[in-house]
Amino acid sequence: MSGRPPGRPKGGPQTDPAGVHVRPEGSRTRRPPVWFFDLDDTLHDASHAIFRAIDSRMTSYVERHLAVDRAEADRIRRQYWLRYGATMLGLVRHHGIDPHHFLRETHDFEVAELLRAERGLGRLFARLPGRKVLLTNAPERYARAVVRALAIDRHLGARYTIETMRLHGTFRPKPSPSMLRHMLAREAVPKGLAVLVEDSAANLRAARAAGFRTVLVTGRGRGPSRRPRSSYIGLRVRSVLEIPRARARLRR
Repeated sequence: MSGRPPGRPKGGPQTDPAGVHVRPEGSRTRRPPVWFFDLDDTLHDASHAIFRAIDSRMTSYVERHLAVDRAEADRIRRQYWLRYGATMLGLVRHHGIDPHHFLRETHDFEVAELLRAERGLGRLFARLPGRKVLLTNAPERYARAVVRALAIDRHLGARYTIETMRLHGTFRPKPSPSMLRHMLAREAVPKGLAVLVEDSAANLRAARAAGFRTVLVTGRGRGPSRRPRSSYIGLRVRSVLEIPRARARLRR
């Protein structure tokens, strides 16, 4: 499922002052949709093995740095994830943990050995009209390794990772409505042209309120894609590979 990273086109990625990797684009007249893609459990099956590796490293980190036993460390990890949407936010807020050190330590493993994804993502990104943007709560180093292994790096116009999701000096990852509105402004996307593709209904609910159209990726092992519709979900698919033929059904 993983692949070798493709060669970069001439005039490869540039980095703006905020550390976001941006590729030059041509004229933006008559723009098609801008597709914002989540990463884990959207573009690849992180639940297969990667999430277990990350969770184990996070629990070990809490155990070491807060001097608690493993059961308590796992409880704290889960509590902060449920309360703040990211374990890191709770550790920074309540324990003064260095977020960059935490992200580096907890995502330090070989992605390719654990990665499971469908074939054809490169072809999907090449044929889907519009700019493609990665919008993930994962750290930049890990996200870069995953998109390279998936062979989609050259198709991404920009990568926004948790390090870049800061407003007024405070981390605001998904599902922060203010961060999502900031993304629309940063990408200069009018409401109705931005589409967020995600496996998290909570993130899609916030995105819809911020002005995004929404696609819920249910996953092939997570039950049928056709469920009672929610007003904030514009389209349900089991796999992102279904988007080209299903996008005509995407509600505004």
